[in-house]
Formats: sequence, C-alpha cells, structure tokens
Amino acid sequence: SASGEYTGFVPDMQRRTLMNLLVVAITAVPALVVLGGYAFYFYPPLPGGGAGGVPAGDVDGTPITLATWMKTHRENDRELVQGLKGEPFYLITKVDTIKDFALGAVCTHLGCVVPWNKAVNKFCCPCHGSQYDEDGKVVRGPAPLSLSLAHVATTDGNILVSPWPETDFRTGLKPWWS
Repeated sequence: SASGEYTGFVPDMQRRTLMNLLVVAITAVPALVVLGGYAFYFYPPLPGGGAGGVPAGDVDGTPITLATWMKTHRENDRELVQGLKGEPFYLITKVDTIKDFALGAVCTHLGCVVPWNKAVNKFCCPCHGSQYDEDGKVVRGPAPLSLSLAHVATTDGNILVSPWPETDFRTGLKPWWS
C-alpha cells in the first residue's frame, strides 16, 4: 500500500535496538569510571586493614621501628609521631620498650597541639592553660575531656598504632573519640 498509511511495521527494528544498546553501553563505561573516581575520592582505601594497625611515622611519615626508637629515647620520654589518619600522637618510652598505648596530642578544648612539659610532668596546652597528667587525663580546664587514646603494638619490629574502642582506663567511660 503506497498510500502512506501507518501499518505498524518498522523496518530494521532489531538493528535499531542493537544500535541503541551499543550507544548506551559505550556511554555507560566512561560514566561509571568517572563515578567510581568520585567514590574513591570520598571513600579512599585506608592503610592497615583489619585490626593490624597503622605504622607510626616520624615527621616525614617514615615508619618507625622499635629498635631505632629505643636508641634515641630514654625512660619516660614522650615524643610526637604520626598516628591514626596522620594525626599527632605521643609514644611513651619505658625502660626497655614503649607503653602499650599512645596519647592523642590534640587538646580537647580548641584543638591546639599540647606539648609535654617535663619540668612539671604534665601536658600543658599553650593556648588556654588546660593541663593533662602523664597518662593524658585532664586535671585542669578549660578542656572538658582527657586526651584520646590509641593502642600501640610492635609487629616485625615496626611500631603500629590502632584505634582504642574499649573503655577509657583513666576515667572508666566510653571513649569520646571513637
């Protein structure tokens, strides 16, 4: 029928369907790659995995070994290292090893880095005068909370820092930092 009426027949419908699928697939691949890049940007893979911990790093981020730490530190020394998420933590040296916990170095009042004052045997915040005892428990305000804690362990000679989800042994309370 050459009258131009619509009869419902569309020539090469299978070919059109195939071409539509190809176009969708070809554009979907780059779109998914871009979306995957955004996902990894907002949720980056974290080092350490499981409960193994993150290597404690020096000022440059180089992992610290227990042997090199003990060569340069004496009993009751406290020094900053890069810990969880690159934040500053204090490792505390004992006679022949280090304590099994590290102290977060960020004041709980306004976020200043709190130095160790060997003369008074306390951490003293230079910003507003908060003080913490040798284990990081707040002893003088305005800081409302004690310094955060992290587990410290040695594996194959390397010092590892891992999160502290248990009860705070200094106060008996749940950890505020987790």
